[in-house]
Amino acid sequence: MQDLIEYMARSLVDHPEDVRVTESSGVHASIYELRVRPSDKGWVIGRQGRVANAMRTLLRVAAAQKRRRAVLEIM
Repeated sequence: MQDLIEYMARSLVDHPEDVRVTESSGVHASIYELRVRPSDKGWVIGRQGRVANAMRTLLRVAAAQKRRRAVLEIM
C-alpha cells in the first residue's frame, strides 16, 4: 500500500524525488504519513481536499481487501 501512495503522489507533484511515505503499523490499522515539498502540498491536497479524499478512499479500499484499516496523513 505504501507503493500505491507513492505512485499517486509522484504522479501529482512537480518534484517526485521528494515524496516520502512512512508507515506505522498497529494491531488492526496502519498509519501512512505522506511528506512532500511545501510547494507541492497544494497539488496533493487539491481544491477543498478533493484529491486527498480520493487518495484516502483508494487506500481504504486497498486496505479493506486485506481486512485492515488504513489512515493517510499528509504532513
